[in-house]
Amino acid sequence: MNYNISVREFLEKAKVGEIDFADFSAKIAKESERLNGKLNCFITISSEFAKKVKQAKPAKDGIIPYLPISIKDNICTRGLASTVGSKILHNYVPPFDATSVARIKKEGGQILGKTSMDEFGFGGFSVNVGIGFKVPKNPFDLERSAGGSSGGAGAISAAASFPHIALAESTGGSISAPASFCGVVGLTPTYGMISRYGLIDYANSLDKIGCIGKSIYDCSLLLSAIAGHDEKDSTSLQEKQQDYTNYCGEKKKMRIAVPKEYFQNIGAEVEKEAWKAIKLLEKEGYSYEEVSLPNTKYAVSAYYIIAMSEASTNLAKYCGMRYGLAKPLEGNFNEYFSSVRAEGFGAEAKRRIILGTYARMAGYRDAFYMKALKIRTLIIQDFKKVFKKFDAIAAPTMPMLPPKFSEIEKLSPLENYQADILTVPANLAGIPHISVPCGLAKGLPVGLHLLADHLQEGKIISLAAQYEKIRGEVKYPK
Repeated sequence: MNYNISVREFLEKAKVGEIDFADFSAKIAKESERLNGKLNCFITISSEFAKKVKQAKPAKDGIIPYLPISIKDNICTRGLASTVGSKILHNYVPPFDATSVARIKKEGGQILGKTSMDEFGFGGFSVNVGIGFKVPKNPFDLERSAGGSSGGAGAISAAASFPHIALAESTGGSISAPASFCGVVGLTPTYGMISRYGLIDYANSLDKIGCIGKSIYDCSLLLSAIAGHDEKDSTSLQEKQQDYTNYCGEKKKMRIAVPKEYFQNIGAEVEKEAWKAIKLLEKEGYSYEEVSLPNTKYAVSAYYIIAMSEASTNLAKYCGMRYGLAKPLEGNFNEYFSSVRAEGFGAEAKRRIILGTYARMAGYRDAFYMKALKIRTLIIQDFKKVFKKFDAIAAPTMPMLPPKFSEIEKLSPLENYQADILTVPANLAGIPHISVPCGLAKGLPVGLHLLADHLQEGKIISLAAQYEKIRGEVKYPK
């Protein structure tokens, strides 16, 4: 049987016994290995996937029975290595599942493997991989970035010729960036909508688990399975689980805001495709108006101060004592810890630890960290002001087309960080956002970013689904 079918079609067939699970599991396992050899999209492929699905019977329980789900490698999976793409955790096998993973299993989903990423999520292009790890490649052009830090999730979502959804995570744009670069859909929910229990933290006040898939329906389906309050996470919102796929068929007249700051200093091809998408929505009855989000210019600076400060404290625990990389005990404690961390962390991780520690030092905390938190409040207020008048915001997802690896090598760290200019404001504010493919330029994908107010996932799902419908089918490389 040909399994190049949609998630929706697969689930319909799985529930009535029309899938030969032994054949399905063998083919998907083999295809995953092939794609990984080509794209480096997985760090680990689960040896249990084929065994469990092979014995499957027609399922009526759960909303995603036997559906292959890949998990970003910074989300804990019981009995399956969770390395966060770093040598310092290269041998860590969690004894428990993250809440999001546990809920996936409860709804019948099967874990396909752990996807490649920037070390600890430190990057926008997935080139900052840990020592000994491989850089994921873009299916549209193997010489280009798949986006970061969830690059492996974006790559496998675009390349998979079988039903699949990826569980990913975003701190400053790590779902939207790979979704845009790989021509797939990336949904980042409101901060606190999905439990962070079992997530290996980068920056606690910014990290959000979300979804990457080929369609709005796919991402909405996975969101339905994993969203909702979790008492194990103190930042978890008191929200009940609901079926977000109901919003996919909903069409309501909406007012769309287009921020002029989000069209400054971006590639001409990206600007052209984003405006084509906005004009297409206008033809369908959605009105738009250009607005200003004046504090956008401070977003990157504030984001990196906050994120690096939190990262430096989170990564302090990786010192060779409890888990992860360890060495023979030699020298005093400072010499031992420094030796382990020097060997275990990559260059970008070390840079962010040092910068974050500096920003929190006595005498600098008020000048940098506290000021960045105030900027964050101003950015939230900018969004709230716009959402009083508009239902959603539309803008390009990324300021450029997927760059070549040779081009990324020439960028300074600051130029790398500036690439996040369009994604960090929404992440700082903790508002829901979704990237949906809106066209090709020079044969490469461009993403349209849709943002809504806190807990208004339904609005951007509805808007994105309507756009997806009028845009037409996206053709993916084989």
